[in-house]
Amino acid sequence: MNKIAVVGAGTMGNGIAHVFAQNGFIVNLIDTNSTQLDKALQTISRNLDRQVAKSLLTEEVKTSTLKAITTHTDLKTGVKEARLVVEAATENTEIKLSIFRQLDEHSPKDCILASNTSSISITKIASVTRRPSSVIGLHFMNPVPVMKLIEIINGYATDKEVTRQMVEIAGQLGKIPCVVNDYPGFIANRILMPMINEAICSLFEGVAGVQEIDTVMKLGMAHPMGPLQLADFIGLDVCHSILKVLHDGFGNPKYAPCPLLTNMVTAGYLGVKSGEGFYTYTPGSKDLVVSGRFTASA
Repeated sequence: MNKIAVVGAGTMGNGIAHVFAQNGFIVNLIDTNSTQLDKALQTISRNLDRQVAKSLLTEEVKTSTLKAITTHTDLKTGVKEARLVVEAATENTEIKLSIFRQLDEHSPKDCILASNTSSISITKIASVTRRPSSVIGLHFMNPVPVMKLIEIINGYATDKEVTRQMVEIAGQLGKIPCVVNDYPGFIANRILMPMINEAICSLFEGVAGVQEIDTVMKLGMAHPMGPLQLADFIGLDVCHSILKVLHDGFGNPKYAPCPLLTNMVTAGYLGVKSGEGFYTYTPGSKDLVVSGRFTASA
């Protein structure tokens, strides 16, 4: 299973393509936007340069990694010889269902179809294909070249042999697999998103300021990043979408997105990707500055 296709050349897609190519797989990176594909290759090259600078890999490995990636704007062409397809498109149910219908039609019959979704039901995604036993979730963590975890999600009909193969591939990528079942949020986001949402509610209610909330979790709970900074890093729109999936799936009001989060997403303050969320982000600066929209203390 050395021929891989990755659908979506955004942050997650280029990271997934990077780790597969670096570990000996032949990768077709697919996106309808050719400019996005060019940006993805530039990002992968920069990230490889960082690894070389830290003596984590050699120039030869960097060169072979880049040579292993071919870009495509046509999905049909990109998946025609794939043994595994990893979809890493926008976290939107209808977009993913549309992609999987196309993947089912154009990929080889023995090809495994995987989604990098962080919250959308694998069972639902599998239901639009004629091969539900070959559909599985491969939830990589961001940044993909650095983070060790892969959350492997079994849909209701996922074949055990497919799961076994994905566990094996995780090992080939130098990742640690954790196999979970298909319920809203799986494990990672079922636990993480309510924590982030509660941190936002604490800010909204005036319990403490941005820095205080993050400092308590970093110094008191040994988290490497506070929940508000992490929300900015993930993308506030992504956090909002996942909370809506949890709320819809469980029907429990504890999963309802905080009104402050909803307002920020509606206004376009999405965190790092938009330049401002709970913090402001200046290109080239490593300083963490609380957004002027929030006081720095309770």
